[in-house]
Amino acid sequence: MSQTAPRVVEDTPHALPMLLRAALPSVPGLNALPGIRKHGTDLPDLALTRHDVPIDADHVAAYADVCGFPHKDTVPLTYPHMLAFGLHMAIMTDASFPFPAIGTVHLENTITQHRPVTVQEKLQVTARAENLRPHAKGQVFDMCTAVHAAGELVWEETSTFLRRGRGDDSAPAGAAFPEAPPTGIVWRLPGDLGRRYAAVSGDHNPIHLYPLTAKALGFPRQIAHGMWSKARCVAALENRLPDGVRVEVAFKKPILLPDSVAFGSRPEGGGYAFSLSNPKSGAPHLAGLTTAL
Repeated sequence: MSQTAPRVVEDTPHALPMLLRAALPSVPGLNALPGIRKHGTDLPDLALTRHDVPIDADHVAAYADVCGFPHKDTVPLTYPHMLAFGLHMAIMTDASFPFPAIGTVHLENTITQHRPVTVQEKLQVTARAENLRPHAKGQVFDMCTAVHAAGELVWEETSTFLRRGRGDDSAPAGAAFPEAPPTGIVWRLPGDLGRRYAAVSGDHNPIHLYPLTAKALGFPRQIAHGMWSKARCVAALENRLPDGVRVEVAFKKPILLPDSVAFGSRPEGGGYAFSLSNPKSGAPHLAGLTTAL
């Protein structure tokens, strides 16, 4: 089936109103009301795009500080996700989208940087949800993003999300990566890390903010954002990565805050395998791989 042309979004979608729309379908009673109730079995043929998106150098610097990147005249490899996040939320909170955004689990993320993006460039950012398919614990779908500069494809991302439900044991397993044992590097993560990352990313999901808000959604205390953990790993590898590179990760066990995580990396097939794990128990938090284009 052919895809419809993207719907143009004129400005950055506002994060807090979208967070409220994301939360309402998860509230008992309210989730049955027309306009709030989520229903359906298929993803909508919906794509959103923004043209001439400027890059705010101060915002890039704030993001770099939270994630451990140096300040440069190009944006961190993971930064364009910031420009796409509002579109992702607008799609998942659209009335045509069948699943509540709250409770959707981020399983995997792949970013392909075709070349570095400079702070001076203006970009076209387009996002679309697609490829709904069975999973052992429910269903998964991909949120796909493409970023162009003056017609040139410079950056792509695929985020894979899980909606828990009736699973299919015969469904394909998720991505698997080579092992990368810890190498002695341990990062101590403060309790306010989720709030600091939310301030720059716009991702104010309650599971990342405070112990009480996280407990209300089933976690013992707040957890780190998955995309922060990926960004922090990329920052640790940044000076070893080529301009054209693909970085894939699978998110494993949540990182509770405050806590410490052990970073590991080793050369693998011209790129690097890397990981985050609990330094005491060895429980995995993230596994990933970089590949030169």
